[in-house]
Amino acid sequence: MMIINLMGLLLIALIVWWFWLYKPSNVVDASAENITIVVNNGVYQPSRIKVALGKKTTLQFLRKDASSCAATVLFPDFDISEELPLEATKSVLLPAMSAGEYLFHCPMKMYTGTLVVE
Repeated sequence: MMIINLMGLLLIALIVWWFWLYKPSNVVDASAENITIVVNNGVYQPSRIKVALGKKTTLQFLRKDASSCAATVLFPDFDISEELPLEATKSVLLPAMSAGEYLFHCPMKMYTGTLVVE
């Protein structure tokens, strides 16, 4: 019984780490080239994107995951909500931003990403 409880706690800790605490260290620079963010298997790839300070930015989203949660991307700091068509690229225009980190995610926050503005 003790082993089952420990395995359950370990599984809970792993889920919390994966969905809320894990932050990949790689940051992709969106100002250098046209970046396509692939929405598939529960993640945005890349999930950390560097954008230019004070400039409007366009991000391309390609949704490959048929889950209903993947159908929408939210940028809550800018009141932007965009529907992502399945197997098609969707351009999302973002306003000029001040320095900082801004989250984007699906409605349930299972898919999460970060815009790093420098």
